Amino acid sequence: MSTDVRPPEAAPQAGAAPAAPGVWVTFKEAPRAVKTVLAGVLVNRLSGFLHVFLVLFLTSEGYSKGRTVIALGVYGAGAVAGSLAGGTLADRLGIRSATVLSMSSTAVLTAALLYLPDFTLLLAAIALVSLGAQLFRPASATLLAEQTDGDRQIMIFAMYRFGLNVGATAAPLLGYALYNAGGQTYTLLFWGEAALALAYALVARATLPARPRTRTAPAPDAPAAATGGYGAVLRDRRYLLYLVAAFFHSAVYMQYLSTLPLSLKDAHIALFWYTFAVALNGFIVIAFELLVTKVSQRWPLKITIGLGFALVGAGVACYGLPIGPAAVIIGTLIWSLGEILGGPAVFAYPAGAGPEPLRSRYIGSFQFVFGLGSALGPMAGTWLFLQFGSLVWPLVGACSLLATLFGLIAVRTRPAAA
Repeated sequence: MSTDVRPPEAAPQAGAAPAAPGVWVTFKEAPRAVKTVLAGVLVNRLSGFLHVFLVLFLTSEGYSKGRTVIALGVYGAGAVAGSLAGGTLADRLGIRSATVLSMSSTAVLTAALLYLPDFTLLLAAIALVSLGAQLFRPASATLLAEQTDGDRQIMIFAMYRFGLNVGATAAPLLGYALYNAGGQTYTLLFWGEAALALAYALVARATLPARPRTRTAPAPDAPAAATGGYGAVLRDRRYLLYLVAAFFHSAVYMQYLSTLPLSLKDAHIALFWYTFAVALNGFIVIAFELLVTKVSQRWPLKITIGLGFALVGAGVACYGLPIGPAAVIIGTLIWSLGEILGGPAVFAYPAGAGPEPLRSRYIGSFQFVFGLGSALGPMAGTWLFLQFGSLVWPLVGACSLLATLFGLIAVRTRPAAA
């Protein structure tokens, strides 16, 4: 039995070694729509510096700290809801229309934030702009899966993540440059973000297909229903277990942004080591994820996803070792390896986990749960730290152990063609 992610008709003959195309070959042979989406992921993330400067913008407008906290919560809630709505829109409107709606609404609403005089209207616009920005994600992932052969999907999703990571790294720098170019005001900053989003909306309208290219067979043990929206996804108990694993995984992953700085401050470890750990992770992911994926895409999905979950948990648990800054470096190296090893497979798996007519719903539900874990994880980790101190690290490591177990059970296999 093969555990390759390709559909049955694309699997190799018995005894044949699975193809493992490299980065350049995969990108060069990808359809034009795939290249457009990969560029759009970078633009979407690069123009996403609103959340970085949102607090500074609100305080400069005279709003209190309490109101800025409310605005951040509204922004996060809109982003989580946008993942679910994006799956529905990609299915009902088509990928091109969902992408154009996402990016054009983001452009209009971002610029509008500069001119809304009332805090209630501002909150509504913040919620809608974060929701609109996330509509793009399920649609883009659905198109990548539909336009890419099975043996290339993991590498394509590695490129997808590469665009996300490069954009996330460069976005604050671009935003700061626009802030200074605009005389240290937010007018050019927000209009610049709006212009980037609108430009990609026009490109997407001209190049993306309106509807799926093909229809392929679903996984043999996926639920029989091919319609029914998110209700059908919820009836797939095995996939629900995968969503639970993804929730725990994302919640543990986010601890380096919330609980780790609190823990280092409590242990009187210099801030330098925290900033160094964050920079080290960014460098490892950007420099090595595509290279590692060139090898790991040959492996069974169960192994790749399971190792990714386990290494992230093991690395985070290392932060609890009483060896000072060395624990920070060792832990970051371990969970960064887990991220680059498992990340592309974790993101690629939902595209082939269920019936193809429900592909966008499966992807949307995964991104919703992943975003929910990313939002709730920092709060849970902070609370555990305040209650139990350094014991928080083995506790969150245990959550990754559960994610690993659930992931190994949940990931389906596909038989090779005879």
